[in-house]
Amino acid sequence: MHDSYFYQPALGHGLAHDPFNAIIGPRPIGWISTLGADGVRNLAPYSFFNAFNYTPPLIGFSSLGRKDTLRNIEHSGEFVWNLATRPLAEAMNQSCAAAPPEVDEFALAGVTPLASQLVQPPRVAESPVAFECSCSQIVRLKTAAGQDTDAWLILGEVVGVHIARALLKDGVYDTAGSQTILRGGGPADYFEIQPDSLFRMARPEYPPQR
Repeated sequence: MHDSYFYQPALGHGLAHDPFNAIIGPRPIGWISTLGADGVRNLAPYSFFNAFNYTPPLIGFSSLGRKDTLRNIEHSGEFVWNLATRPLAEAMNQSCAAAPPEVDEFALAGVTPLASQLVQPPRVAESPVAFECSCSQIVRLKTAAGQDTDAWLILGEVVGVHIARALLKDGVYDTAGSQTILRGGGPADYFEIQPDSLFRMARPEYPPQR
């Protein structure tokens, strides 16, 4: 018999730390920049983030609570995703502080705002990749019983892409060379994508070739 630990989340996990975030991971980081109605720049990381569609390219992240990022996107309909890398890890972590709305997290994190091409919010100049996005949907998440949660899924269409040329190798994006960081479990765990973790598998044909 398979020896496993079972729990029902609604009744508590009974462990030293909730394992949910550690199991679904490592997770890419949604380092999101927005612009407030008052013109104040906002920059914040979200660990519930991913890509959801190719054409058009759609990305999304979940805001646990009505934070400045969500309010800014509701107002402007725009945001920028910035790639979080190992050299930018400390800056990304600084931007996670629960600062009041009037605080410019670009300044707090010590990173440089750089004008975007198609949207108003700036991107992080030090980040090697940025997606300029137009918000396509904001969905309040519900339980299986239909009750509202205190979480909102923000989806955006990528309308502009910035990639550092050093990460393009013969026209192919160098994921292993990007030093991308990912959120792990526990209160402080992160991982870095490194070249020695790369392996390849071609998509299989069906029916299998004999």
